[in-house]
Amino acid sequence: MDLFDLNKNADKNVPLAERMRANTLAEFLGQEHIVSKSGLLFRAIKLDRLGSCIFWGPPGCGKTTLANVIANNTDGNFVKLNAVSCGVADVKKVVDKAREDLRMFGKKTYLLLDECHRFNKAQSDSLLPAVERGDVIFIGSTTENPYASMTPAIVSRCRVFELKRLSDENITTALKKALKDKEKGLGNMNIVIDDDALSHIARTAAGDLRVAYNALELAALTTEAKDGVVHITLKDAEESIQQKALSFDEQMYYDMLSAFCKSLRGSDANAALYYMQRLIKGGCDPLLIIRRVIAHSAEDVGMADPNALVVSTSALLAYERMGLPEGLLPISEAIIYVCEAEKSNSVVMAMDAAAKDATENKDDTVPPWVKNAVYGSSDDKAAARQYKYPHDYGGYVKQQYLPDGLKDRVYYIPKDNGYEKTVKEIRKRKGKDN
Repeated sequence: MDLFDLNKNADKNVPLAERMRANTLAEFLGQEHIVSKSGLLFRAIKLDRLGSCIFWGPPGCGKTTLANVIANNTDGNFVKLNAVSCGVADVKKVVDKAREDLRMFGKKTYLLLDECHRFNKAQSDSLLPAVERGDVIFIGSTTENPYASMTPAIVSRCRVFELKRLSDENITTALKKALKDKEKGLGNMNIVIDDDALSHIARTAAGDLRVAYNALELAALTTEAKDGVVHITLKDAEESIQQKALSFDEQMYYDMLSAFCKSLRGSDANAALYYMQRLIKGGCDPLLIIRRVIAHSAEDVGMADPNALVVSTSALLAYERMGLPEGLLPISEAIIYVCEAEKSNSVVMAMDAAAKDATENKDDTVPPWVKNAVYGSSDDKAAARQYKYPHDYGGYVKQQYLPDGLKDRVYYIPKDNGYEKTVKEIRKRKGKDN
């Protein structure tokens, strides 16, 4: 076996996703919003004038591929590091070499840093001067929001390009190309794939082209050929891709949690149930979900339907006793109850107003008739006799409880929603002002 045969065997072991990676902008798929021919990125790559930048987007959307396209379109050096495995010494080595090449040969150095959100402050500080001087052109690749996960000093010196999830149509196009490509793809295997099988892989990949390529390759390699034809059916496709792991990055997690909370507040039970399931299937602890439901039952439903808090806390107890999967039933019931209940934020408004006065009010002297007179002076005991015991007056009697500086303050103002209508009527019967 000669060296050529060894290279051919090595190529066969390279995953389809890697073999099909685009080398030019013409081959690049999707992300039209940033790589259109009139766009800045397209022009900068074509003219080899790209400055430091960060590609931010979900897995399998083309971040690393774009970096490779840049590498293939530049006359400069191209160095690739991974923020997880490299250290300050690795960065310093690249920077020193880049500075020397620029000084001696006028040659630029592009540094592609995968998982750049994992770059710590020490690593960032070691690279920052070189980026500022232009010794190194930094290209970061990350699934996390760089504005939240990276050192601001680095981000401020880069142009951030946000990549989107690929559409089902984008993925279908890429898979069809891989099936026909005899050099890098599966074109030599004589594959016939049913339309519904191809659609299933594209849809289940959920925008991740790498997942789609892996599923197609697995289906092709494990389906037995008949009469020289590899026929991939829907069943084969389902077995090869099964279910995409519904994980999420930190930014996506907080976005979905925010959407869940806003769905509760917005009375959209359908959306709230979806985000609950999506979060849990992505690895979120159901206890976090039910704790948010409890919070919103007081914050957004509140006195409009006090039973919402009872239902939510009962769901917590039921989940703790039942566990998964049955415990999701009471959580779902509580979500639906909170969504469909009348809404009022009067509780949180009252709480916040009282907290503000508790912090800022200078006169917090307790009125003498509501003091604890057991250990007080003789004057306190005399004043305590002015206290009006409400039950002597049928359950309610008007008297001052707040300090003098706050005696006319009103925190809780019932609205006209749900049970608060009843609260208003009760207050009116008692002769309260609000």
